[in-house]
Amino acid sequence: QVQLVESDGGLVQAGGSLRLSCVASGVTFSTYGMGWFRQRPGKEREFVSAINWTGDRTYYADSVKGRFTISRDNAKNTVYLQMNSLKPEDTAVYYCARHRGGSYYVPPTYAYWGQGTQVTVSS
Repeated sequence: QVQLVESDGGLVQAGGSLRLSCVASGVTFSTYGMGWFRQRPGKEREFVSAINWTGDRTYYADSVKGRFTISRDNAKNTVYLQMNSLKPEDTAVYYCARHRGGSYYVPPTYAYWGQGTQVTVSS
């Protein structure tokens, strides 16, 4: 079976940093692109960032560009999201997902999803 598990969310003050991790199992992790999405209360899930399978192409939403960095370690089956200069607007449940082809920017192009990790940024 395929399983994605996010971790290391938490509570941080505005301007602080967090690093999220997503560990994959039951899949050939290194051959797939990976993405991060987030969902705020009452809103649809939105794209945050993505990385291709080799790690040499990255993609970011305009709202996080320059503040967040995505990376991956294929030997550890892990993708990371380093979040700096956090804002209260970043408060959301963050999900990682395995890409299946097509655009990186929309949820239907991802085949498997984790259950999410909560990030709360206080003002």
